[in-house]
Amino acid sequence: MLSHRTNDEPCDADALALAALAATLTDERRARRFLELTGLDADELRGQAGERTLLAALLRFLEAHEPDLMAVAQAIGSKPEILVSARMELER
Repeated sequence: MLSHRTNDEPCDADALALAALAATLTDERRARRFLELTGLDADELRGQAGERTLLAALLRFLEAHEPDLMAVAQAIGSKPEILVSARMELER
């Protein structure tokens, strides 16, 4: 079972990825890069925010740049490897 809290409370991959999305969007540089790479605008992002494919893409985006992965994991009280596991679960 996935956990996003350091005390290992259970959390599903969707909720974890949504938390990572929120944390990503609070950093202007990171948010801009994510939108540019995906080609989404803010309205499209809002409309697709709960879709597993978008959430998996966000986590893959974070994985591609370790400092972002580490910063977002810390911001949501998770570990980077838990975010990677969540991405794999979302892609199933």
